[in-house]
Amino acid sequence: DLIFKVFDGYVDVYAKSRINRSRDHSEPLKLDGGPYMQLLSLSINNVGLDQSAYTLNDDSMIIDNVPDQFELEVVTRLSPDENTRLEGLYSSGGNLCTQCEAEGFRHITYYIDRPDVLAVYSVRIEADQQKYPVLLSNGDNTAAGLMENGRHYSCWNDPYPKPSYLFALVAGQLSAYSDEYVTMSGRNVALNIYVRTVDLDKCDYAMQSLKRAMKWDEDFY
Repeated sequence: DLIFKVFDGYVDVYAKSRINRSRDHSEPLKLDGGPYMQLLSLSINNVGLDQSAYTLNDDSMIIDNVPDQFELEVVTRLSPDENTRLEGLYSSGGNLCTQCEAEGFRHITYYIDRPDVLAVYSVRIEADQQKYPVLLSNGDNTAAGLMENGRHYSCWNDPYPKPSYLFALVAGQLSAYSDEYVTMSGRNVALNIYVRTVDLDKCDYAMQSLKRAMKWDEDFY
């Protein structure tokens, strides 16, 4: 479960994971990490951990004596404007974007950032509505609404387990080039390509390519 709270100059990320020890061992939990990320808090099963309970390195966090099953919550603060690596969450042309392939998710939060670790993702994005009118992430848009102080939120759920490098988030001034695809069973699938408004007239080829690719998948599989 991820919550992104977008403010001027920084983004706070609340990441909650449910973790199970995979076999009988007593190894510590090692999480991948990276630069442009400040650790604000760390807790296991809603109990905060002090600095003596973990070791923080330049590229990892090691937590000793974790239970066999537990809920881990990590709160980090990101500086997208300072992220010139273009990995993780960064600012581009006034919009917020992510690049997580191949090892970019570790620049968003401390996590087991490996392709063999699969999880279902639920995401909530909160931001100023005027500055970031479009809030996007993976999967289905399950909720959206207004908040106080001119802010709004959007919730997304991806029901299919996936590795962290496939995670994506975009927030900003974007317009949708919309169409639909009708499947073999007659189901209508909404298609949207989000771009800057000035680029809407350049999207038709991409949309037609997407529809041809979807038809090819149905024809052959």
